[in-house]
Amino acid sequence: MKKIVVLTVESVSLILLLLALSLAPPVQAQDGKDGKDTSIYKRLEFEMQEIPEPVIPDYTVNIKEFGAVSGGQILNSQAFADAIEAVSERGGGRVVIPAGIWLTGPVILKSNLELYTEPGALIIFSSNKDLYPIIETSFEGLDTWRCISPIYGKNIENVAITGSGVWDGAGDAWRFVKKSKLTVNHWKELVASGGVVNKKGDEWYPSEQFKKAHETANMNVPSGLKTKAEFEAIRDFLRPVMVSIQNSKRILLDGSTFQNSPAWCIHPLMVEDLIVRNITVRNPWYSQNGDGIDIESCKNVLVENSKFDVGDDAICIKSGKDEDGRRRGVPAENIVITNNVVYHGHGGVTVGSEMSGGVRNIHVSNCTFMGTDVGLRFKSTRGRGGIVENIYISDIRMTDIPTNAISFNLYYGGMSVSEMMEKGGLETYAEKEPVTEETPQFRNITIRDIVVKGAQQAIFLQGLPEMKLENVVMEDMLLQAEKGISIIDAENVKLNRIDLITDHKTAIEILNSRNLEVNSLNYKFEGPQVFTVNGKESENIRLMPSAGFNIKSHTQLGEEVPESAVEY
Repeated sequence: MKKIVVLTVESVSLILLLLALSLAPPVQAQDGKDGKDTSIYKRLEFEMQEIPEPVIPDYTVNIKEFGAVSGGQILNSQAFADAIEAVSERGGGRVVIPAGIWLTGPVILKSNLELYTEPGALIIFSSNKDLYPIIETSFEGLDTWRCISPIYGKNIENVAITGSGVWDGAGDAWRFVKKSKLTVNHWKELVASGGVVNKKGDEWYPSEQFKKAHETANMNVPSGLKTKAEFEAIRDFLRPVMVSIQNSKRILLDGSTFQNSPAWCIHPLMVEDLIVRNITVRNPWYSQNGDGIDIESCKNVLVENSKFDVGDDAICIKSGKDEDGRRRGVPAENIVITNNVVYHGHGGVTVGSEMSGGVRNIHVSNCTFMGTDVGLRFKSTRGRGGIVENIYISDIRMTDIPTNAISFNLYYGGMSVSEMMEKGGLETYAEKEPVTEETPQFRNITIRDIVVKGAQQAIFLQGLPEMKLENVVMEDMLLQAEKGISIIDAENVKLNRIDLITDHKTAIEILNSRNLEVNSLNYKFEGPQVFTVNGKESENIRLMPSAGFNIKSHTQLGEEVPESAVEY
């Protein structure tokens, strides 16, 4: 006879609590300067001072004063440059972009500058690639050459992009496209527009030059090239991020929409004191590498009250890749992500895979992910090195996640989780390798108050056999998914007060993991495989799901696992 758990008073209370958390509006404590909410800094799990905003001189010009012509037919690059230069000569100020359609080439930022877009302003960047010279920069965590970004600033201070206007990066002129991501008619229209298709007929490229470079590149970065002339020969392939701000201080993005980027949309690199709030980031879901915001090697960052609907990871935290990232040695640290919504993307909030400089002190709270490929996504691979630590995540709601709601993947190879699943699933076992500076490490991570309504798998935790995923606490969760929880090559993991709703016969599968605790798990206990424990390194596992059940009869141990390894 099947045994079914009747929900206890404790579990019902937990469900009601989680539902209340998911429906309650965020608390907005107005206790800072100008009535802004500063309470978030007081609630952090690590020390972090309130981030100062840019201070812009009281001087204003309008781009129309410098000959800008609306309508989207006349190139206004010089008008933008002249307006920015005019305020710069006065020590800084505000450049107003009024309502209208404004066609322009790259906009180069200077210190003490505010670009303010009035309601109805639409800035479209030209698709003429000759306007975008190649420069030394960083992309995908590697030092390289790329075309200059449509919005570009380096070594600047006190800069703000504000207002309710729209900045459009003309990304369709730059990106390659996979046939599998388009409808039949859309694909036919794309092919008929020009460009070239590969031999398989499943990818479209803007040009033959792009296609040849793509076939030999390492994750969108050309390999083996050294001189500027060599990069110039494939410049059509060197699509830029849309907003690039590097090695700068006190940057504010507030209120605007950023969309249709050639590659990543917003890329702050080595920025200190960055505030991103009330923005919208939009990319077509088929846009390759169409990330929302990639916060790389930045310190003191706030991302709040913003919306993302993109073609790749939405809110990403990075710190350089492999040897280049380790040589830079600048971590991403003191980052607060709160009150955001992600409608589409490969990951709602993602750490990695470029994390060779380290990531630490991250707070994520009160966010909603709807239909993202993965909800909370941590990824790296051997060769990266770097330490990811002190991550605190709470009050997250997810719906309709096609793969893993929470995913730690230390065998990342460049594909989305959906693409990996199509090719046979995630790698779950490998032989040990020596621990070196190239070994990535993830540790000290707390995730609590999570509601998942629909996912392929609730939680997938995976470290490396030579470097376990370490010190992870997950608690107070209501998880509805096709499959339950996998724990592979992990150490010191605690699961507390988990309500798991799934038709899968196994709630938790454990492989080569030690020092694990499962407390107050509510689940339909049917058959002998509610818990499976495998791997000769599995030891010191405590399974305490709920009172009144013979947990041992619902646990299946592999032949290599002694009975003493598991305590009930």
